[in-house]
Amino acid sequence: MEKQYKGFSGYMFLFMELILLLIVVFGFMRGMFIPSAVMVVAFILIAIGFTVVDPNQSCVMVLFGAYAGTIKTNGFYWVNPFFVRKKISLRARNFDSETIKVNDKLGNPIMIGLVLVWRVQETYKAAFGVDEFEHFVVVQSEAALRKLAGLYPYDNIEDESAKVTLRDGTEEVNNELEREIIERLDIAGIEVIEARINHIAYAQEIAQAMLKRQQATAIVAARFKIVEGAVSMVQMALEQLSEKNIVDLDEEKKATMVSNLMVVLCGDKDVTPVVNTGTIY
Repeated sequence: MEKQYKGFSGYMFLFMELILLLIVVFGFMRGMFIPSAVMVVAFILIAIGFTVVDPNQSCVMVLFGAYAGTIKTNGFYWVNPFFVRKKISLRARNFDSETIKVNDKLGNPIMIGLVLVWRVQETYKAAFGVDEFEHFVVVQSEAALRKLAGLYPYDNIEDESAKVTLRDGTEEVNNELEREIIERLDIAGIEVIEARINHIAYAQEIAQAMLKRQQATAIVAARFKIVEGAVSMVQMALEQLSEKNIVDLDEEKKATMVSNLMVVLCGDKDVTPVVNTGTIY
């Protein structure tokens, strides 16, 4: 468990160093070599104990294998010169992963990547809970991303019952990703500020086929709307002709008119009109 350590003021010991330096110089000048040599050793030991903690950084200290504490307050300190000190940054960091190939819930190969914003929260876990916590963050984040991709389909083209997909369920998917990463990085004392998917696409070997499938689905949906609108327009045209007594159409003429209008309204190319100067037949 992390515990705070309060070091001594470095300026006070710096002043002591100046005094020792004057004593050493004076001792050698007077020929007092043994006391001066002792003072030199003391001077060196005191100098080793100086440490500087920058803003948003920490200093983890270990004394002969025992955790002594962590200094998190920035400043100039003096600590036991026998402490082994390890600086750990508390600043927020970005991890922009490379896109990796995984399989979605339906087994389709996809390319997916994430961006993670994190920082060290507990220095004891970061220093002693894992080896190289930066590498641990990278590996576990990618592992969480692989697991997430297997929980959802890429889209609902193949699975129409899917309420959440990787492509459309952005907020829910990102929340699930963040929760998974938080659980994995807790052992290293890492705080996850934000985790988001920043790239997602079908793998290259199926991208063209899936694109054609999406285009076909879009065409079918568009045709459905076109036919639905065309039927409404034909119905309106027949009702208007009947109400205003413009022309009296029997069933055969109505069928011919409906056929012509549907061709005109539903065709994907411009219609070339033919002017009939004779009878309707």
